[in-house]
Amino acid sequence: MTAAQRLGAAGVVLGLVVAGLSTPPAGAHQRDHGYSAEIRRASYGVPHITATSYANLGFGVGYVQAEDNLCVIAEKVVTVNGERSRYFGATGPTDANVRSDLFFRKAIDDRAVEGLLDGRRDGVHSPSDDVRDQIRGFVAGYNSYLRRTGAAKLTDPACRAKPWVRPITELDIWRTTWASMVRAGSRAVLDGIVAAAPPTATGPAAVQDAPGAAAVLAASDGAPAGVGSNAYGLGDAATANRGGMVLANPHFPWDGAERFYRMHLKVPGRYDVEGAALIGDPIVEIGHNRTLAWSHTVSTARRFVWHRLALVPGDPTSYYLDGKPRKMTTRTVTVQVPGPNGGTVPVSRTFHDTHFGPVVVVPGTFDWTAGTAYAITDINATNNRAFDGWLQMGRAKTVRDLKRVLDRYQFLPWVNVIAADARGEALYADHSVVPRVTDALAAACIPAPFQPLYASSGQAVLDGSRSACALGADPDAAVPGILGPANLPVRFRTDYVTNSNDSYWLANPQAPLEGYARIIGDERTPRSLRTRLGLDQVQQRLAGTDGLPGRGFTADRLWRTVFGNRVYGGELVRDDLVALCTAQPTGTASNGATVDLRAACTALARWDLHADLNSRGAHLFTEFVLANGLRFADTFAASDPVRTPRRLDTTNPGVRTALADAVQRLAGIPLDARLGDIQTEPRGDRRIPIHGGRAEAGIFNMIINNRVPGVGYPKVVHGSSFVMAVELGPHGPSGRQILTYSQSTNPNSPWYGDQTALYSGKGWDTIKYTEAQIKADPNLRTYRVSEGRHH
Repeated sequence: MTAAQRLGAAGVVLGLVVAGLSTPPAGAHQRDHGYSAEIRRASYGVPHITATSYANLGFGVGYVQAEDNLCVIAEKVVTVNGERSRYFGATGPTDANVRSDLFFRKAIDDRAVEGLLDGRRDGVHSPSDDVRDQIRGFVAGYNSYLRRTGAAKLTDPACRAKPWVRPITELDIWRTTWASMVRAGSRAVLDGIVAAAPPTATGPAAVQDAPGAAAVLAASDGAPAGVGSNAYGLGDAATANRGGMVLANPHFPWDGAERFYRMHLKVPGRYDVEGAALIGDPIVEIGHNRTLAWSHTVSTARRFVWHRLALVPGDPTSYYLDGKPRKMTTRTVTVQVPGPNGGTVPVSRTFHDTHFGPVVVVPGTFDWTAGTAYAITDINATNNRAFDGWLQMGRAKTVRDLKRVLDRYQFLPWVNVIAADARGEALYADHSVVPRVTDALAAACIPAPFQPLYASSGQAVLDGSRSACALGADPDAAVPGILGPANLPVRFRTDYVTNSNDSYWLANPQAPLEGYARIIGDERTPRSLRTRLGLDQVQQRLAGTDGLPGRGFTADRLWRTVFGNRVYGGELVRDDLVALCTAQPTGTASNGATVDLRAACTALARWDLHADLNSRGAHLFTEFVLANGLRFADTFAASDPVRTPRRLDTTNPGVRTALADAVQRLAGIPLDARLGDIQTEPRGDRRIPIHGGRAEAGIFNMIINNRVPGVGYPKVVHGSSFVMAVELGPHGPSGRQILTYSQSTNPNSPWYGDQTALYSGKGWDTIKYTEAQIKADPNLRTYRVSEGRHH
């Protein structure tokens, strides 16, 4: 990519071609005056965008995101328009692309998004005119870059000259937003919705394509598969400068539609926020302003509820409600799938809906029989408040202001918020959108066979035959059907709050949050090793026992803590494991083979108990853990949740079996290999060494990858992504940040692997918020993007 292509030309006036909603929304005057934004590209390609209005700001965001990641946005649009099979192929009528297309085509036919945008607004009047302007501007900016460059001349080979690259519409972006809202709801059981079919005269319908729904049922919490996060909110009692600090450490995919994008957005006098958003979103979702910083972690709360339907005898598509039959509605959806001779063939599926929501099938648990079916209510399917909520978060000045925003908008679809302000107060809140399943409703309306499922996982199966078992409305809730602020866990502290994807319970162990509905999360239960390490790190830092100078956090100490790469599971059991395999140097693997454990014992004994690039044996311990070797002899104690359990059960034969399995899995890979030699990320012809590792082993800096037999771990799947350690003080924010996989997905971009190499060395980019900080960047380049009508 040339400098001219990256930076554009100031004052270029192009024809305005912006596709949007059919009804001209408020703010359409922006079309008459055109769009314009100032872009200042700092080091690593991070744009600082300044504009005079939200429409102009959106234009700048759309333009720069298209410069860096147009292929990602274009593919997201293909997905939500139900066209993956057409453009990316399918192996047959049950292929994952086909199932995705059927799901999203149904949403389009149902006009799910249009129903949120056609003027029927909720109690908080979302989407606001400011947000509508941002979306409209974003679309105009993306289309402007695409038109100026041309699909045939894009420098990214992933989508250059591809037929699926086209100008986008506002409706396209609203659809991608809706898809994100329902990620932990109806999209989580997408396969079960697509597979649902009524029983035949001879028995239940055959169900072959609901594996995703089954996985959701088996999950222990409500976290969307493959994502997570760590976050700290530090108050004045935990920081060296007596102001607030925040660590943001989301664990998201390194490829695809859920990559983050760093940016700094400013409308003078109205909005000024630096941070990151998912590619394709026009607003900062994790970040900071001058006096407030925040992050998100994936919450354990459930986003949908099941309803058990009592069916009308002889008619499995009708169900009873308060003794009266109701007919399900049906919709037949057809998508085009590549055919065997180069053409396309139609694949159709008939969906069944109830007044609760779609019918879902999970074979073996939620079957559709002659007498019973199950439907879900996804309460994020009508969540149109998210962008307004994040916009208002960016305007808040303190955590108390932030709490008021959370109370009013109740917009967070599936995440907690962890925040701190310049006054030195910290906030934790699972203030996400949660179905209104109170303890009373659960006791009265969850049938006895499903009470254990609710107790163990928070999944509520309500009696769908009684209107008294509907979700109802809390008086303080933003919309009906969700828990109001008074029923959600919140904690203000002047020392710290933290979350690493366990429930709200131990946001601060000195003040546990208890007494909340089970659908939000569990209490007084074992915490993950990653959660325990996160708490241990804070406690050691405040006690001054972590080997770092002084007490309390600075940006440097927080960065060194995050990337210290301690392996907490190894700290707890390594010595006992070595003693075991020294005393018994052979083991029997799961396949019955006898395995020599002596080399494994030696590697573990010499391991430094870290997941650094130079750590030898870290991968062996991880494979041992993944083989279910981490079995404890002592039990969890709710009175000591950070320290228990902690002793390896060396009498359990499964421990030695797991070590033998680990040795077998690593055949062809040295057991004492340097982690940086076998755990890498490709960037062009380079293989960049990657530190960090699996949460199951108790590693805070989470990196997830797939083992390639005889090779190692040559590609990161997901893990630490946007990392921010920000200090808030009287002179403004300062600190460190990085986007681990770099700003652009384009291999021909200068910003394709630069931050990845920086991450490999535990480096950082500085916070650049104030004018002085921005202007001090030696790589700063400024250009203006604009578009207006010819006159």
